[in-house]
Amino acid sequence: MNCEISGSHSTHGASRVDEIDRRIIAELETDGRLSGRALAERVKISRANAYARIERLVADGVITGFTARVDPTKIGLTTSAYVSMTVRQHSWRDLQKRLRAIPEVRHMALMGGEYDVMLLVRAAGNDALRKVVLEQLQAIPGVLSTRTSLIFEDADN
Repeated sequence: MNCEISGSHSTHGASRVDEIDRRIIAELETDGRLSGRALAERVKISRANAYARIERLVADGVITGFTARVDPTKIGLTTSAYVSMTVRQHSWRDLQKRLRAIPEVRHMALMGGEYDVMLLVRAAGNDALRKVVLEQLQAIPGVLSTRTSLIFEDADN
């Protein structure tokens, strides 16, 4: 499962990121498959410098991975929803582990506000989504309530 956890960023021990690093990051966010040579040309630095900076950004945890963006409908995940959850206080760590075990959960974030947790769930259809929400998510100890909002269209796809 390719699941990102939001909200775990810390300024303690933060890496120094300069303008060249920011340009490298922006280029890689646009095209993570960009070759070192092409990246160096776009940012106007040497290839050796580009490779060294990428290596440092990865080692410092600034760049946390390289992934492919996939159109969920093309792989059979035709129903998507945001699921807001209210959870028992102090249950976040255990909850993360349980949510990571559910393949339909594609993103999760600890929130401040009306809800405690926000999930992006992608499923093979309405029946599959119903099963995830009613049989899996609501069965997790510490989950007090859920609210599901269907996504009619993804702006990114």
